[in-house]
Amino acid sequence: MFDFSSEVIQAINSKFAAACQWDIPLAQFTTAKVGGPAKLMITVRSKEELADAAELCWQYQLPLFVLGTGANILVSSKGFNGVVIHNQANKIQMEPDQTPPQIYAESGANLGLAARKAALAGISGLEWAAIVPGTVGGAVHGNAGAYGSNVQANLTVVEILQPNSDPVFWNVEQMQYSYRSSTLKNSRIPAIILSAIFHGIKEDPSLIKAKMQTNSIHRKKTQPPGASMGSMFKNPPGDFAGRLIEAAGLKGTSVGGVTVSPIHANFFVNNEQATAEDYWQLIQKVKKDVYDKFQVKLELEIEPIGFPYPTARPTTQIDGEQDD
Repeated sequence: MFDFSSEVIQAINSKFAAACQWDIPLAQFTTAKVGGPAKLMITVRSKEELADAAELCWQYQLPLFVLGTGANILVSSKGFNGVVIHNQANKIQMEPDQTPPQIYAESGANLGLAARKAALAGISGLEWAAIVPGTVGGAVHGNAGAYGSNVQANLTVVEILQPNSDPVFWNVEQMQYSYRSSTLKNSRIPAIILSAIFHGIKEDPSLIKAKMQTNSIHRKKTQPPGASMGSMFKNPPGDFAGRLIEAAGLKGTSVGGVTVSPIHANFFVNNEQATAEDYWQLIQKVKKDVYDKFQVKLELEIEPIGFPYPTARPTTQIDGEQDD
């Protein structure tokens, strides 16, 4: 159990007293509506505040993760015994006259909002992102994607901060993207995303909006309403996680207050009474049943916080990936 010393508390209050919330339940900040308390939440509203908060945590070796809209994560009922930086650094700026046109966004900006603002500015390329939940930081961290495209296809550079270092810019090659992954997601290197620049092409705003509307209609038909984390598992090579789960006869299966959606089997929906442990038990059952039937090991797309899972890390950028 991590304890905050009086020195640490004084250092935190000297910079962030008005932005601090102690022992705050995280369920209200996650799209699945489950999760225990964070020892401390610091809300930041600019990339400079985000950098200051991260540097303070690194200085005192405080357990840390960055939270955006809370999509794509499962926080245990025990919560997080450390600092959650609630990232609301949300500046978005369009540069339609650049060659190519550019979209700048701080990491706490809503990805869908950035895509819609790009459409209004006549910048095409992020249509797929208009219906993706989560923040720019979470999407860049995990190579979020939908409808045949992803972050990798549109990212120009990402602004990264690491301990004892000034911010640096990484290009797509340095991010080492793969399907729903990046070097930041795969490594244990402490780093946070401050901002990102995307590129697009000029197009008639009405045509861009039409593409977004088509995607939105498709999403409403194929993805369930209600509280969930988005896609639970990555698609295995050459197949779809949802198809495998459905073929294993698991649509509609429930554990406690969580149900495998009858609409899309890769979505696990909170029926208002769920706990994080209900989710975890259903995850294990689905993984086992799919493997027993098809000898396919499903890999989580969501990130567990406080569960015995190998991707859990003390410092990470969390939030906001959505599968096709």
